[in-house]
Formats: sequence, C-alpha cells, structure tokens
Amino acid sequence: MADILMDLIVKAPAARVFDAFTTPAGLDSWWTKGSRLIGKGGKGCEVDLLFGPGYEWRARYARYEPGVAVEMKITAADRDWVGTRVGARLNHKGGTTTVRFYHKGWPANNEHWRISCYCWAAYLRIMRRTIEHGETVPYERRLDV
Repeated sequence: MADILMDLIVKAPAARVFDAFTTPAGLDSWWTKGSRLIGKGGKGCEVDLLFGPGYEWRARYARYEPGVAVEMKITAADRDWVGTRVGARLNHKGGTTTVRFYHKGWPANNEHWRISCYCWAAYLRIMRRTIEHGETVPYERRLDV
C-alpha cells in the first residue's frame, strides 16, 4: 500500500485548523466544492464531500479529537480512494500548529496516487493561506494556484 504524508506549519490555533477539517465551511474553503454533515458531527458522523457531477463522495469521521487529531475514512468515492483514511495530527505550540497530514491506505503507488500527491500539496497550501490570511480561491481555480 502507498501513503501520502505531509507536514506543514499553520500560524493559528489548533482549533481553527481542526475546524478546517471538520466543518462544512472549513472544508469548502480549501478542499470541497460543497460539503454537508450527516448528523450532529463528531466521531462516527458522516460527511458528504461534493466535488461536482460524478464526484459526490462520502466519508465517516473515525477519529475526532478537537484540536488534537481528525481522521475520515472514505466510504464512497473513486475506487482508489474507498477505504483510505485522510487525517491529521495537530500540535499547537507558541502561536503555530504543526499539521501532520496523511492519506493512508492507497491500494497502489499508481498514477491516481501520484496526481493526488500533487493535489494534496496544493490544497493544504490553500488551507494554510485561508486560515492565516483569509485568502479565498474559487473552487475551479484551486489546482492552478
């Protein structure tokens, strides 16, 4: 199996970074075109991840520790993504939060995995810029940034 692992530092409290991974407003600001929680949120809650026609995916929060760690298990998506886990461990110290991001459980180091490595780097940079500076990038232009 192949994994995607990335670390980044965000100049913000861990709670703000956690919200970027767990709230529709947060997810939509950097990753999804639209998202919605199914239920009240928290561990076990499902989330629809909407990227446009034919890309209406779903995940379940398998780990949900506010300000500490979050993990989504992808339950409906492209074949390579189903069963993978997208998450982050957060460590706040001195005004910054270290984000240890991962996307684990890929079935193979294939072309889709290679493309996703690039996409995650771009999306995480947008997340950091959104949290730190309030910058927004229209969904359709996010991979061009």
